[in-house]
Amino acid sequence: MDFGILELIAGAVVLIVVLIVVLTYNGLVSRRNRVQDAWAQIDVQLKRRYDLIPNLIETVKGYSRYEKGVLTQVTQLRSSIVSGSVQDKAAANNKLSQALKTIFAVAENYPDLKASETFKNLQTELENTEDRISFVRTSYNDYVLDYNNAIQTFPGNVFANSFKFVKMDYFQTPEEQKQPVKVDFSDMGSSPQQSKPAPQPKQKKP
Repeated sequence: MDFGILELIAGAVVLIVVLIVVLTYNGLVSRRNRVQDAWAQIDVQLKRRYDLIPNLIETVKGYSRYEKGVLTQVTQLRSSIVSGSVQDKAAANNKLSQALKTIFAVAENYPDLKASETFKNLQTELENTEDRISFVRTSYNDYVLDYNNAIQTFPGNVFANSFKFVKMDYFQTPEEQKQPVKVDFSDMGSSPQQSKPAPQPKQKKP
């Protein structure tokens, strides 16, 4: 075989290998960017929930004297949804969702609280945020699946380690975290009561 033809074949092989590397690398980068963008959308909604919770706590405190355990738990979980790993945030988000549902259920026992425009607006905002989190979580997990498949199958798996493409975590809750949140109602009275206005001090006669 002519030496020039061998050079052409070798050059073509090298070009094909280079194209495969470039296309694979660019494909992995594109998939990773989609995952990161979807996670940013989840993070935005988690932070929105984070900002809404203090107002909810203050509103409920103003009407109820009994649900201290629930309010304390929500306050503690609030900071967890904006810190930690994907799995940490997912677990905290699930617990927080359950605790907030408890607050909304307890509110049924307090007509004044249930009728409060501030409370109703906060409830609506938090429920809308929950819906958005659920929606973007689905997109995020779909992108993670596509990305993880790409770095674990040929030819992506050949280059993934070399280019430091690592497996991404799904935004989901571990099985042990899927159980209903146990809320301590030991500080509650035998029956819920409506909050009463504080008694006004008697005015001294002149």
